[in-house]
Amino acid sequence: MQLTLKVTFEDTAHTVTTNMMTIVMWERKYKRKASQMSDGIGMEDLAFMAYEASRAQGITVPALLDDYIKQIKSLEVVDTNDPKVGAVHTATD
Repeated sequence: MQLTLKVTFEDTAHTVTTNMMTIVMWERKYKRKASQMSDGIGMEDLAFMAYEASRAQGITVPALLDDYIKQIKSLEVVDTNDPKVGAVHTATD
């Protein structure tokens, strides 16, 4: 599962993509499984993933998640990649 998120601030915007570690960190923090995302997730969930994905991609963010959230003007999911369970993927996929 990967999400591509567009985060807009007052004077800038960036697009980040979650990775396996971002999703695992979300599962640990919120005590949910990635498979439950299809049931719906909230804005705090998306903000957390954007925050951690930004950090992983070398984008400077505040030390506290709440300070990051306070700076966000808008946050949207622009793409999802959810491989089917049990699908076989090869190196050429």
